[in-house]
Order: sequence, then structure tokens, then C-alpha cells
Amino acid sequence: MPTLESRNRSHIAIIGAGPAGLMAAETIAQGGAGVTVYDAMPSAGRKFLMAGRGGLNLTHSEPLSDFLSRYREAGPQLAPAIEAFSPDRLRAWCEALGQPTFVGSSGRIFPKALKASPLLRAWLRRLDAMGVRFSLRHRWRGWDEKGRSLFQRPEGQIAVEARATVLALGGASWPRLGSDGGWVETLRAKGTKISSLEPANCGFTVPWSDIFRDRFEGQPLKNITLSFGARTVRGEAVITRSGIEGGAIYALSADLRQDILASGEATLHIALRPDLQAAALAARLSAPRGKQTLSNWLRKAVQLSPVALGLLLEAAKSSGISLSSLSPQALAEQINDVRLRLTGVSPIARAISSAGGIVFDELEEDFMIRRLPGVFVAGEMLDWEAPTGGYLLQACFATGAAAGKGVLGWLSGKEKG
Repeated sequence: MPTLESRNRSHIAIIGAGPAGLMAAETIAQGGAGVTVYDAMPSAGRKFLMAGRGGLNLTHSEPLSDFLSRYREAGPQLAPAIEAFSPDRLRAWCEALGQPTFVGSSGRIFPKALKASPLLRAWLRRLDAMGVRFSLRHRWRGWDEKGRSLFQRPEGQIAVEARATVLALGGASWPRLGSDGGWVETLRAKGTKISSLEPANCGFTVPWSDIFRDRFEGQPLKNITLSFGARTVRGEAVITRSGIEGGAIYALSADLRQDILASGEATLHIALRPDLQAAALAARLSAPRGKQTLSNWLRKAVQLSPVALGLLLEAAKSSGISLSSLSPQALAEQINDVRLRLTGVSPIARAISSAGGIVFDELEEDFMIRRLPGVFVAGEMLDWEAPTGGYLLQACFATGAAAGKGVLGWLSGKEKG
């Protein structure tokens, strides 16, 4: 039998110590309720710290209407939470923690420290001062027959009584940092409808030749344009041993993933010199080749990097195209329309985030699960996805705050009842 752990009558359990869970804890503590944050990891914010390794992109400065469109079909459902805890409010929140922010050249917003650790330390100090308690190395195992949360600890299993619960367990990307999607079957068993968790902001597999893979693995493709369907993105990508990934790929990953899952593959179009119009590119390619090899001539005439040139040759070979036999105009078209066949989606464990989760129809407006009174949900457990650029963290902060407000409202209603 599990040990029973009981707190005061207003005790609220937050399960998950990422941005969504911590923001819910802060919101509820500000409302005067006692809060304990439970997490399976030895310390709070493990994935948050990982997100800040390359510079913590908190949110984005674009107009809110454009901002909300990045969430695709989930935009209308997320809008009230993000409007209530907007990018401007998130910046003010950071400032209050002694972490000023700035807007980068791309419109993305970062803390001036560019790291997650100073912000997380300041946040945890504030939560401690507010009386928020932490129970780490506590892995949630669902509920017992009395509705108490069960946690597995190194010392054994315990049952926890709480007046309300916020689930903020994340999706299923980077499971070694705590978000392993283990909650899905627990909630499905309670009748909650959940969309399958899929990789988001992920890489894709490409059937590279051994020669290309061994030579160019880890090399970046810079200043390229990627197109799929009606969408075109300017940015960078990186060749991996199994395929391709990177910021520009992530921006198209939702559409690419859906196409691959539906038909088994997708064709990505890559412009290697998008800054050159077709006529200008063809004019450069009209110069005599002389005794130069095709590779040397292309490198000099068009200023293609070794990896870009390698990709052009790789795609031509796989399509049965002889580049040396093409006219300048046709060769120019090939350079700015390299067709790359994607044959699979990289594993969710390597994805930056995940798509899918608890569908919004299962929730009240205050983020409480309809079938589970007193149980609220926030963050990546919800059925939404967004590209990188600050949209992921913003939605986690905002839904955490909304779930926290939902708890306070529910407690108030219970007291009045």
C-alpha cells in the first residue's frame, strides 16, 4: 500500500516543473493557495534549460494576430490564454525577475543574459519566497481508487491528497529530460480524448548516398530557400547522417510530417541561390567551362559552397539528370529547384517539441478536463504545435497562467457552493 501524504485543505498539486507547471504554481500561490510542484527529475526546469542552450528564445515581437496564426488550427483555442498573458506581459514578468529582454534582428525576443539558467534561478527563488514547495524525484503514476495522485519515489510509492491538480507533464520530445508522454494511456483510460503525439520541429530522413553522407554529415546549408506546397521559408538547414534538419526545416515540419504520414514521402524544393534571378543565374552559367570539371566550374560561376554543390549533384544523380548536358537556363532552374525526397520523420525523442495531445473539446474554458473535475492541464500536453521562434515557450507560459487562474476560480466556486 502506498504511503499517504496529506496537505492542508487548500493544497494544490502541480505535476511537472517546466515553464507551464511553474507558471501555474506562481499564479495559484499568488491567489493564496498552498502549492506543491511534483516532478520526476532531480531538479526543476530540465527541458527549459535545454531550450536555452543556444540562446533562450522566449517569445516573438510580431503583431499578436500574426503571432496567433503560428498555432495553426489551435490558434482560436489558445488565443484567450495568450491574449491574457501576452508577449509584452511575458517581457514584463522577466524584467520583474531581474532579467531584462531585447528584440533580435529577426523579431525574436531573448533575455539579455541569453541563457535560461539565470531566469530559472530567479524564478525558483521567487516561488520559494511565495511558499511553493517542491517534491522532486516523484514520478506521477495516475490516481488511486480514492482519486489521490500516486507518485513513485526512490523510497517507495505515495498517495497525495490535493484539492485540485494541474497536469503539466509536457509532450514526448526529449524524454530523458522528463517529458516522455507516459501520461497518455492514464488519461485515455479515464475517457479523455487524446490526439496521437507526433514529432514537431523535427528532422526528416533522406536516402543519402554513402559518399554524400560521409562527406557532408553535420554541414550547414546557409542562405537557402525551402518550399513545400504553398509555403516558402528562407533560412538554414543541416545535413545529418540520416537526413536533414534545422530552423528552415522546422518551419515546414508540420506540413511535411502530415504529407509523409499520409503518402510515405514528401518532396522538398530547395533554392541554393535564391538571391539570384533565373536570368542572372543563367547568364553566369553561360560562361565557357573550358577544361574545368563540372564541380569546379559551378563552384566558381555560382559561388556554391561544397555542401550545396554536393547536394545539387546528389539530387541530380538520384533523379537521373546529367547536369553537364543541361542548357544554362535548365541548369539555373536545377540550382534553384533542387528536389529532395524525404522518406520519413525523425524520431520524436529527437524532436524539439511534439504535436498532438489532449483535444480542446475535452476541456472547459478554464483548462479543466471535463471528465475530471478539479484536474487542469497546461503546456505541451494540449493538442497544439507551433514553429520555433518563441511560440512554444509563450504558449507554455500562457496556458500555465490560464490553468492557474482556472484552479483559483474553481476553488472559489467550491467555497461559495
